[in-house]
Amino acid sequence: MIKDSWKGIGKMDLMELREQIDSIDKQIVELYEQRMDISRQVAEYKLGTGKKVFDKEREEEKLRKVKSMTHNDFNSHGIAELFEQIMSMSRKLQYQTLTEKGSIGRLPFIGVDRLDKEMARVVFPGAEGAYTQAAMEQYFGENVNSFHVDTFRDAMIAIDEGSADYAVLPIENSTAGIVNEIYDMLVEFENYIVGEQIIKIEHCLMAVPGTRIEDIKTVYSHPQSLMQSARFLQGHTSWKQIGMNNNAFAARKVAEDKDKTQAAIAGIHAAKTYGLEILEKGINQSVTNSTRFIVVTNRKIFLKDAGKVSICFELPHESGSLYHMLSHFIYNNLNMNKIESRPIEDRNWEYRFFIDFDGNLADGAVKNALRGLREEARNMRILGNY
Repeated sequence: MIKDSWKGIGKMDLMELREQIDSIDKQIVELYEQRMDISRQVAEYKLGTGKKVFDKEREEEKLRKVKSMTHNDFNSHGIAELFEQIMSMSRKLQYQTLTEKGSIGRLPFIGVDRLDKEMARVVFPGAEGAYTQAAMEQYFGENVNSFHVDTFRDAMIAIDEGSADYAVLPIENSTAGIVNEIYDMLVEFENYIVGEQIIKIEHCLMAVPGTRIEDIKTVYSHPQSLMQSARFLQGHTSWKQIGMNNNAFAARKVAEDKDKTQAAIAGIHAAKTYGLEILEKGINQSVTNSTRFIVVTNRKIFLKDAGKVSICFELPHESGSLYHMLSHFIYNNLNMNKIESRPIEDRNWEYRFFIDFDGNLADGAVKNALRGLREEARNMRILGNY
């Protein structure tokens, strides 16, 4: 009886406490809306004066002040986190207000209806028969006016200097991951992504016609292709494996040497190009192995129906800095579908972030997010919209 009575009193006290919390929450909501209304007025003032939305010194001063009003360490940390969120939402409202008023900042990209694929001159790295050539022909058509160079850098230089209109470059493999060198060169060069092409990778063992598998002593291919075909190669442990800069280089060497003790691992396209006989098809472990290629130009253009934006930026080495940047995507209801990081040269333990998200540069939400990122991140760059 006494136990049941105690339970009743406890339940009554809990209900009263919850009612008090509800009352406080109502006041918080009312005060939050008042604060946001004032933030909108601040945005209109900044629009007239040209003052930036993000004022780092002002925010740091505000955090010190509100933390000093608390009475213990737990509340001090909590109030700092709360006000970081409040000020973050305030900034986003101000960015939105500036966008609505037409002050969206310059996005010097020109929307085009289509790429001039018929008249384009396209460069690809490697040799005839490379997977990159196959990706290029799928994107631009088999009759594309093209030429090849030895390295990724040579391809970037070709469009940078104007000897080619577009370059096709591998940026990511579903098994091996990203191509680090391409990410770094997207920052180094003033070139921009305008398209992408995904092709399925099917590695084949090939040799000069008449070669038998038991004749082979040496196999040539790109190191990644050798790795992706490791399970097959484990059945031929006597073969010497030699890495090449490109699978097509390997196929070309085997064709030119006409040595039946040599074989190459490359794609069907390479076998056709160099007249090699395919001895085994699909020797890579993963049957879903695919590579994503990007189409790059030196012009700041984007297709009007483009649906993916790629950007990069740097962040201060501070707690929560990446979280605050990513909140711009959440607030503007933008779907982020990829994030990568690369170390920044000569700055130990600092990183540059690369992000892909759904959207078009003409969309208001995208403009709003990019404006916030440009003000709050370091060295933010738009790498392309495609």
